[in-house]
Amino acid sequence: MNAKKAIILDRDGTLNEDLGYEYKIKDFELLPGVIEGLNLLKDKYIFFIITNQSGIGKGFYSVDDFWQYTNHLTEYLKKNNIYIEQVYFCPHTKEENCECRKPNTIFVNEIQKAYRIDLKKSWVIGDHPSDVMLGINSGTKTIYLITGHGKKHLNDLEKQEINPTYIAKDFLSAAKFIKSHPEEI
Repeated sequence: MNAKKAIILDRDGTLNEDLGYEYKIKDFELLPGVIEGLNLLKDKYIFFIITNQSGIGKGFYSVDDFWQYTNHLTEYLKKNNIYIEQVYFCPHTKEENCECRKPNTIFVNEIQKAYRIDLKKSWVIGDHPSDVMLGINSGTKTIYLITGHGKKHLNDLEKQEINPTYIAKDFLSAAKFIKSHPEEI
């Protein structure tokens, strides 16, 4: 049996609008092109979410708040026939130097073992340099989105010499790039 391919997604600023510490369902807004983009990819890839949620560690919201918001997101996607296989999150602040905060690879390693994922044929998509570094550290291809915090941190990529496989203006552009460049990169 062949190993499967995955798309590992950041949550805030990648799938949903990110106005800062997203946890209230009343503030939920999916970014444009996400449904269409995920639909382009769902036949060839398994979807996962890995998200840093330092708002929990800072006491802005609880783990229960996180799950209520995330479950709302995944149910919304499910209504559009898009399934997120598993959600992983780091509740710690950057200062805690934990093992689970992106760009550390503990969750990608769990995904790879549990689902037999071929990381070389998989992608990480996100709007922070840490998302790109997660992909690089894990051996996947990477897409940096200009959505969410992406535009704000674009210069950080260059300063830190972080080179994503592709930089996309939005999720649909990212999905189209993946669809047209599945394995030759």
